[in-house]
Amino acid sequence: MSLVKKFATVASGTLMSRVLGFTREMFMAAALGTGPVADAFNAAFLFPNTFRRLFAEGAFNTAFVPLFAKEIEANGMDGARRFSEEVFGVLFTVLLGLTILMELSMPFLVSTIVAPGFADNPEKFDLATALATIMFPYLICMSLGAMMSGMLNSLRRYFAAAVAPVFLNIILIGVLAYAWYEGHDGLRVGYALAWGVLAAGLVQLGIVWMAVRHAGISIGFRRPRLTPNVRRLLVLAFPAAITGGITQINQLIGTAIASGKDSAVSSLAYADRVYQLPLGVVGIAVAIVLLPELARALKAGNLVEAANLQNRSVEFTLFLTLPAAAALLVMSEPIVRVLYERGAFAATNSTPTVSAVLAIFGLGLPAFVLIKAFTPGYFAREDTRTPMWFAAISVAVNISIALTLFPSIGAPAIATASAIAGWVNAALLLGVLIRRGHWGRDVPLLTRIPRLLLAAAVMAGFLYFAIRWFAPQLASEAPLHTQAATLGCLIVAAAIIYFAVAFATGGASLGMLKRNIKRGAKTAPVPLDE
Repeated sequence: MSLVKKFATVASGTLMSRVLGFTREMFMAAALGTGPVADAFNAAFLFPNTFRRLFAEGAFNTAFVPLFAKEIEANGMDGARRFSEEVFGVLFTVLLGLTILMELSMPFLVSTIVAPGFADNPEKFDLATALATIMFPYLICMSLGAMMSGMLNSLRRYFAAAVAPVFLNIILIGVLAYAWYEGHDGLRVGYALAWGVLAAGLVQLGIVWMAVRHAGISIGFRRPRLTPNVRRLLVLAFPAAITGGITQINQLIGTAIASGKDSAVSSLAYADRVYQLPLGVVGIAVAIVLLPELARALKAGNLVEAANLQNRSVEFTLFLTLPAAAALLVMSEPIVRVLYERGAFAATNSTPTVSAVLAIFGLGLPAFVLIKAFTPGYFAREDTRTPMWFAAISVAVNISIALTLFPSIGAPAIATASAIAGWVNAALLLGVLIRRGHWGRDVPLLTRIPRLLLAAAVMAGFLYFAIRWFAPQLASEAPLHTQAATLGCLIVAAAIIYFAVAFATGGASLGMLKRNIKRGAKTAPVPLDE
């Protein structure tokens, strides 16, 4: 299976999850709008979700995967199973202790870290505390699930791990649909969603656990012991957790700052859902596939293939991300209007704020995706400290800009700070890779980037004028089906223009892309315009 085909395998499951996530957010926007219950739920859910991405996806898809892949190469499946059992015993014990500690400390955590701005509103504060208490055990399920997903990715079985998150959205959509049918008020909906999150964690853990067993590894529980392998994992995992979860750290900081203004937390959450579609489908898919492939190439001493993997991954991410960023920048308001503007969301006139936040996130989207493509170049070489320091710099930039701008412009300040911090992080990662000689000069890639930028600019220009031409069909007063049909046609037309310009200028080659998809697993991918 070629690199592009592996990206597509992961991206298909992620795309399914993101599309259902849109459906979930549309239901939530109609039911809760950007009111106090929505603020409380989004802040409460972000807390365990951030820990999950820090200590699960961040740590294990960057530190665990290379070690597990090396164990397979060195000692076969028996050695890999033994290593996974050692890690499982330590991970479960640590997670259980952490969850108990967090549950007991939740009121303090909400007032100091999660949403300090809620302290002035006792009802919102109490609700956020209660919802966070219900949802925090989700961390155990998802962290163990992330470890098993890392095993599956190392075994080149990508689909189960990619499709498992779909069930979070399926369950929450079911909860929202039932609440709408029964006519529940916002408070009951908030509590039902929290219990739905916990149930979804159990379901997702069950899916990847069964997939691991089907792959031939049955994990038993071993008494927690700090074996040499586990110690090595912990040394790599802490900085990897910080680095891999930098976007979530910045998001958590942004939420804490945003809690000082009504509706700001929910506005950020709704905009985040939209830009997470290209970030998840492209960036996360590339990161998940690239890390084990790069680790194998370096382990085998194949530096040419390793360099080619990195360059083709950047090529692939920019090819799909630049048009998405341009579209979000130019047409954020019609997108938000079609997705969310109904029910409680329309009543609070939240569209201008959410669309402004989304447009700014669009400017940062290429940086967020490039970070996912650059960090495997460090993690595959077991260097997790350097990206951690860059992540720390990024957090400092994010906090300083957010605190400076938030009092004057509100929620868009958080998105601005996040986008700037993302570009700073991406630039530092690339710069050091080049300085160390780990990123070779790739002439086809360097000549292709300006052409892709040109294609995205042409597409953005088309959308800018088309949106004004079709303003009556995209206005709030137009029927929803008219808005949706017009928006869909504009997106299709914009995609045609982008790909036409990209292929016409040599930014990409359709024939080469097809051959890349069909290329066998033993052959390294080649440039799209070769």
